[in-house]
Amino acid sequence: MNPIFGRWLPAIAETARTRWLPAIAAHPVTRRLPAVAETPIARRSALAVAGLTCAAACSAVAGPVGVVAAAGDPGTQSVAYGQSMRDDSSHDDRNRPADSGNSDDKPSRDKLVPYGVQGYQSRIDLDDEQRDNAREIVRVARKLDMGQRGAVIGVATALQESKLRNLGHLGEWNDHDSLGLFQQRPSSGWGSPDQIRDRDYSSAAFFEGLKRVDRWWDRPLTDAAQAVQVSAYPYAYAQWEDQAADIVQDVWSR
Repeated sequence: MNPIFGRWLPAIAETARTRWLPAIAAHPVTRRLPAVAETPIARRSALAVAGLTCAAACSAVAGPVGVVAAAGDPGTQSVAYGQSMRDDSSHDDRNRPADSGNSDDKPSRDKLVPYGVQGYQSRIDLDDEQRDNAREIVRVARKLDMGQRGAVIGVATALQESKLRNLGHLGEWNDHDSLGLFQQRPSSGWGSPDQIRDRDYSSAAFFEGLKRVDRWWDRPLTDAAQAVQVSAYPYAYAQWEDQAADIVQDVWSR
């Protein structure tokens, strides 16, 4: 294969995984059938369509392509990647840009959402409890020097996981033993139930996990969040980026 084309393939595969699939999942038609859209078969089918489309385009100029078609289930890849981030302490944010944004100035939109939002955006009305929880996440992000972008990733993740509520055990509605703002599991090593229900602790635990994700500040939000959370629905975080950015912009300097 021509080496020039070979360099294109990872970028195309990444685009299919991080941009095409969230758009497919967020399409109004797909969203009318959320239970179907979130099944492993549906996710694999969407990836196959994206992969075949990409492979056909590449083969027209570079011959048969196996790299994209072999990308596999993104959920499976994200689980493996997320676990490796937790196990490998060599991934940190030492190379994070110095201007990542931890000043007291009101954040600019280009710092909060540097690459634009992905797909359909959801939005909910927040009560005082939810706003207070969001402020706590932003406060911890500032304390740990995660910057404005880190705060957006944290708030968006909590919007998806708990709608910004510090959840206790939900019985039959619960995802195993997940608790708190980020639905962290004691059995997976996130801490004791009491620790996870502590907002400061759970927020810090999320951001410490995010620090281990290679170049987290330069990744699509849903990719960065998934690498920490290892969710069964890896593309669901993208839909909250716009509201999370609004929240961080509103509370950052208060």
